[in-house]
Amino acid sequence: MVLSTPADSHVLQRIGILLLAIIAFFAGVARRLNVPYPILLVLAGLGISFLPHVPRVPLSPDVVFFFFLPPLLYAAAWQTDSRGFRQNLLTIVMLATGLVAFTVLGIALFADHFITELDFRSGFLLGAVVAATDAVAATSIARSLGLAPTITSILEGESLLNDATALLALEFGLSLLLENHAPTIGSALTHLLWLVAGGVGLGLIIGQIVYFCERWVDEGSLEMVISIIVPYVAYLTAEQLHASGVICVVTCGLFLSRRSATYLTAPARIQILASWQALDFVLNGLVFLLIGLQLPYILPGIKGYGTGTLALDGLLFSLVLIALRLIWVFPGATVSFFVRRRFLHQHVPNPDPKGVFIVGWTGMRGVVSLAAALSLPYTLSNGEPFAQRNLILFLTFSIIFVTLVLQGLSLPPIIRALGLTGSHEEEHEELTARRILIRSALASLQERLRGATGEDHHDIEDLIHFYEHRLEATDAPSGALSANAANHSQRQQLQLGAVAAERSALLDLRDRSLVSDDVLRRLERELDLDETRFSDRS
Repeated sequence: MVLSTPADSHVLQRIGILLLAIIAFFAGVARRLNVPYPILLVLAGLGISFLPHVPRVPLSPDVVFFFFLPPLLYAAAWQTDSRGFRQNLLTIVMLATGLVAFTVLGIALFADHFITELDFRSGFLLGAVVAATDAVAATSIARSLGLAPTITSILEGESLLNDATALLALEFGLSLLLENHAPTIGSALTHLLWLVAGGVGLGLIIGQIVYFCERWVDEGSLEMVISIIVPYVAYLTAEQLHASGVICVVTCGLFLSRRSATYLTAPARIQILASWQALDFVLNGLVFLLIGLQLPYILPGIKGYGTGTLALDGLLFSLVLIALRLIWVFPGATVSFFVRRRFLHQHVPNPDPKGVFIVGWTGMRGVVSLAAALSLPYTLSNGEPFAQRNLILFLTFSIIFVTLVLQGLSLPPIIRALGLTGSHEEEHEELTARRILIRSALASLQERLRGATGEDHHDIEDLIHFYEHRLEATDAPSGALSANAANHSQRQQLQLGAVAAERSALLDLRDRSLVSDDVLRRLERELDLDETRFSDRS
């Protein structure tokens, strides 16, 4: 948008404030309703878009690919469990490549045989547009439902990688449409190899450069600025060299996330994580709200179709897309298990049909699909208009709506019915890790106690007693986590009550002008950290 007058600037400001207010309100409602907020924001955007006098807020493909996508991918990669990503890499790659190809060809063949308005070429484009799952939706929904770490890692890893293969398929589809022929298999494989290898290589190089430079930076604000710049630099560098910007950002994010414990100071890490959490939330909210606002701009371009026919076609294509994914995941899981056991010598359990079904059912589409559809040309190479463009746009929106909203809302009852809620894998790992850390601290203190005298000796003994009490609290017998839940909850409430008393006393001192605001903020930060730690586990 070009701002030619002050009035345009004021309109843009009002639109921005309105969008942020809507995001805050509906995200709060979603929290109250215990519904993943992307679902409610899409519905909110769709409902608001039909209100009279709502200003038009178009969603440009360039804005999505060059403004929203890099930081969202970087944040998702930063939060991804690298261990789970490595362990399930074969499964992730099969979903990000084989399933994408299967989806594209399946949609193309279905469109060619059963939809009069679409032929194989336009169906191929539609398949490429909707082949990639959405990283934002997968992360936010999977984590909120308490799925097992293995399932969450697979869903997150797939959504981080399949953007590259889907966008490559889109390039092939455009060549097929505009030049009436597809690239050869050799050129396609060469292109795919460079997309992947180039993206991974550039991501590692940029990550290593940032890691090297970060050793001389210890200011939290500067660290935050650098962390915002990095995903854009990675994405644009890879795109300029015709490698995959998506894979480059993901690789860089995984690399730096794993090493953040060694180059970030504790205060900087707290500040950066809090800032990124807020930034990630705002960008996610804008993305899903803007998705919902796009339908009124798509419908006017579709001529000669009744509302019922459009709705039926949208539902039909969505069901075909869901069916294709479910058809792929079961044999894909079997093949992946066989290769990992037979050739990679990994000791992995047999695929759980319930877990495989959830992976198949959790294939949400989002902003990347819509941006890919919006990037389709208006005219063909001979100058004729691309008549199916608006229909592809509508079908893409329908698929996003069905897979994100309807499937997303159905996930909690399905997961509960399959008994996949409340995985305790990470709780057991955390408990074991806590014991090891406490014992390491005790060993260090006992070593120092041997040479200590006087007041130092008493201080170290007090610390040893403190850590011994912490160790006793974790030394519950195996399987007694649920039995100790009530005691833990009571202790947690006592700790939070003590923090609340400290906070009240601190505010009283401030109100009586006995402490300055600087002292208040320093003590308040310590209380905030304590409250966060005590509230971390319920």
